[in-house]
Formats: sequence, C-alpha cells, structure tokens
Amino acid sequence: MTIGITALPLPRWEDSTVVVEPPGTEPGAWSGAPSTVVADGFVYLAYRLRLPIGAGRGIANVVARSSDGLDFTVVAEIAKDGFGAESLERPALVRTPEGRWRLYVSAATPGTKHWRVDLLEADTPEGLATATPRTVLAGDEDNAVKDPVLHHDEHGWHLWASVHPLESWDDADRMTTEYATSPDGVHWTWQRTALAARPGQWDARGVRITSVLVSGDTITASYDGRATAGENWEERTGVARGSRLPDGTFGPLVAEDREPIGSPHEPFGLRYLSLAELPDGRHRIYYEATREDGAHDLRTELV
Repeated sequence: MTIGITALPLPRWEDSTVVVEPPGTEPGAWSGAPSTVVADGFVYLAYRLRLPIGAGRGIANVVARSSDGLDFTVVAEIAKDGFGAESLERPALVRTPEGRWRLYVSAATPGTKHWRVDLLEADTPEGLATATPRTVLAGDEDNAVKDPVLHHDEHGWHLWASVHPLESWDDADRMTTEYATSPDGVHWTWQRTALAARPGQWDARGVRITSVLVSGDTITASYDGRATAGENWEERTGVARGSRLPDGTFGPLVAEDREPIGSPHEPFGLRYLSLAELPDGRHRIYYEATREDGAHDLRTELV
C-alpha cells in the first residue's frame, strides 16, 4: 500500500494494540502480513492466518472492515483450497482509481518452494470471497514471487515483490525485492532490482519491501530483513529510500544505516509493516510481531 507522506511512521511496540489474535499459541501459528486501504470512512485490513508446518501453514487470507481501526468485522475469507495452494502468504489489498477492489494473493505450489501471485477482483470487498483468481505474476522454474506491494500514480501501476531463487532447495529462503510496472495492474513488466541484501549486515540473507510511501519523486520504504536462514519467518524491519527516474519509473532503493526494529520477545520478529492514512490526517500502522509464547499476532499503533 502507499500513502503520500514524507516521514515513515515506525513501530514503538509499547503503544501497540492487538487487533487479530493468532489461530494458535505455539511457534508457527500466526496472524499477520497485513495490507490496508482506507475508503468510505472505514479501514479495510487484509491479512493472513497461518498454522505451523504440518498443521496447514497459510490457511486463509481475510479481509475485514473497521470504523476505528481497532475492532474489525470480517467481510471476506479466502481459503487456500481455492488456489490449489499448499499455503497462502501476504495479501495485497488495493482499490483501483475506478473504485474496484483487488486482492493480490501469494500462493505456494504444493511440493515445491515455488510461489506465484494470483489476482481477485470485485465491485465490493465482500465480492472478493467469490471472485475467480487469475495469475498475474507466475514466477518460473528459477524464481518464486510473492508478497507484492503496489502503488498507482499518473505514470501507471508500480509493484515491488519478493523474489526467491530456486536453484537450491536449502537456499530458497534468500530473497531480493524486484520492481515491475504495468498499465493496468494486471500485465507486468519487470524493470530492475529495487533492494538487495547487504553482506555482513543484519539483512545479509534477504530483503522484502513491505510498504512504499511516495511524495513527489521521493520514495521511502519499510522492508523486512534477516541475516541468516535461521531467522526465516522472524525478520525485523528497516527503512530504505530512493527516487523516481526521468522515465517515471522508480530506481533502486538504498537501505538506511540503522538498527532494525524488532519485537521485545525472542526471536524478535517484527515484519510486514503496513500504513494507513486516516481521514483526520493521523496515521495508523499495522504489523506482525512475535509474542512471548512464540506465536505471532497482528498489532496496530496510532502514530
């Protein structure tokens, strides 16, 4: 999601409120991976529900609505079975300039480490539950693609997605963020790597852009990063910055030299930051974070 502010609101944790509890109390049980849209006086929140490996993994994407950004009512639930998927990951909720609703769903191919992104589209958020999926980012035998972040402006549609190389089963957790453009949000052309891991840093194993803020020709992004394969699923949050190029596309981003933001509970995961600009000018952030028992919950803060 994207909003037009220059400073990136970041989590403080102590001011956070849990808005969605996980579907279990053990490590691997998560609610989170949020994506937000503010429309018609409501905050719309899309998120993923997950069970541990062997118990179902990412079982569903959910779309919910709230008048205060805290108490949500589910309006659509999309199960993994409708995609023939082993697991679902972060959804991306978008409202088009024409007022249509879109949900970009990350779906895992059974028995592999391949991911693709399918699109659901409907006139209403409720209609997403029965929309027919179509694949818009297929990936291939060499690369898995998932977790897109989208922005639309006068230059068209822009997308940043997590891409995982598949040449090695044991190394498929590695990730870069790749950037693509589209005239319609459906047919995409890959342009360049937007953000890559930094050897020797806290994000040396992989990076995933999670929110993009655009102000004029300046772009500021939050991103998830990890240093090792053992930190998979427990990424922490950093900030990167960049700018628009003369052709209207966005160039590569440069990570800020700062300590990452994490949960106070080991193994310190705090990821998938999403931001919502409220009608009164304030901002509400949503993110997934590790809690004391090892499960992940979905939290919000008013910034």
